Amino acid sequence: MSLTVNPVEQLYNEVKEFRKAEHSVNPLFLNRWSPRAFSDRKVSDEDLYSVLEAAHWAPSSYNDQPWRFIVAKTSEQLTTFHQFLHPFNRTWAEKAPVLVLVASNKQRENGDPNGAHAFDTGAAWDYLAIQATLLGLVTHAIGGFDQEEARRLLNIPQNFDLHAVIAIGYQGEKKILDENLQKRENPNTRKPLKELVFEGKVSS
Repeated sequence: MSLTVNPVEQLYNEVKEFRKAEHSVNPLFLNRWSPRAFSDRKVSDEDLYSVLEAAHWAPSSYNDQPWRFIVAKTSEQLTTFHQFLHPFNRTWAEKAPVLVLVASNKQRENGDPNGAHAFDTGAAWDYLAIQATLLGLVTHAIGGFDQEEARRLLNIPQNFDLHAVIAIGYQGEKKILDENLQKRENPNTRKPLKELVFEGKVSS
């Protein structure tokens, strides 16, 4: 009999102290959180492209698939990405072995505006994050970056919106972070569901 620990079960043992669901839900959704401490362990191409393949299958309006993923995994590529991260985020994100810039096309193939491009790309990021969790990886979406510098360095056309840089890797010891970040290196909670869900109409 195999004694291999399922990554989802192992993570749940770590987060259940901090997260309690109000209703029945697969532990996978509680396990996905956003650490800042990354180990120096490399992510295999097999796992990286498994994560991107999951994102590839997200739903989208008219099946336009507006998302684009610009991947940095070599030293040279990562150094370029580090140049447009805000200093605070760079202090911890530069340890991640993979960074992925998520962008989306604002136009449909016929040139019409795509009002769903950001919504659909958010779904793709979610698929990416969930598949990463299933593989024992962690992800952290970074909004703090210089979009114009990223656009210039990566040669991204103006018809694409830039949403986030995703750090992907294996979770490291929080002691590698500075003291202030160590205090924050725990899964966060959520607002009560009753504050977010309204039946029929919005309550006053």
